[in-house]
Amino acid sequence: MNIILLGPPGAGKGTQARRLVDERNMVQLSTGDMLRAARTSGTEMGKQVAAVMDRGELVTDDIVIGLIREQLEADNGAGGYIFDGFPRTLAQADALGRLLVDMGENIDAVIEMQVDDDALVDRITARSSCASCGEVYNDNTKPIPADGKCSNCGSAEITRRADDNEESLRTRLFAYYKQTSPLVGYYYAKGDLKTVNGLASMDEVAASINAALASA
Repeated sequence: MNIILLGPPGAGKGTQARRLVDERNMVQLSTGDMLRAARTSGTEMGKQVAAVMDRGELVTDDIVIGLIREQLEADNGAGGYIFDGFPRTLAQADALGRLLVDMGENIDAVIEMQVDDDALVDRITARSSCASCGEVYNDNTKPIPADGKCSNCGSAEITRRADDNEESLRTRLFAYYKQTSPLVGYYYAKGDLKTVNGLASMDEVAASINAALASA
C-alpha cells in the first residue's frame, strides 16, 4: 500500500509515519532524508544534488522524482511507501502520478490530517523533540521526563526548534495553504482523499488512519 500524508507543519505527519513504519513495515520516503543521503552517496544523481545544493539553489522536481524512482527500483518497501514532504504542488503530484504508473505502482490513499490553526499554534509552541530518535514531547500533554532523558532512546538531547514560535509557524502555515492545500482538492477529485482529525491524541489519530486505510 502506498500513501501520501498531507497536513500543515506540526500536524503530526512524522509521528504517524513512524508508527506506520513500525506497524506495517512500510518505508517512509522523506524528501529531506533522501536529499541528504544522495548528497553524500557519490552516485551520479547524488552529484547532481550536491552541485545544486552547494550553489544554494532549490533541487528541481525532476531530481526529486529521480530519487524516488531509485527508491522504488530498490524494491525494499515490502509494506508499501509513505510519501512524506512530496508532493507539495500540483505539478509535483502530476509528476509523481506519472512515475508510479510507469513503475506499475499507484497511490492507494491520501490522508489529510486536518487541524485548527490556533490549536496547532498552541501545540507547536509547547513542543520539543529528541535530537537522536525524533520522539516528540509537549509541555502540556507529554512533558519531558523528570530526568531530562528521552523515554524512547535515553538521549539527553531534547531540544526545541528555533522556528517553533507563533510568528514563524503562522508564516509556515500561510506557505502551506498557498502552495500545498490545492492538493486536497486534487486528490479528492481522484477519489483518493481520506481525512482525519490531526489534533486528536496520537493513538486516536493512528486509529483513524488505520480505519481510513482499511477502507481504501
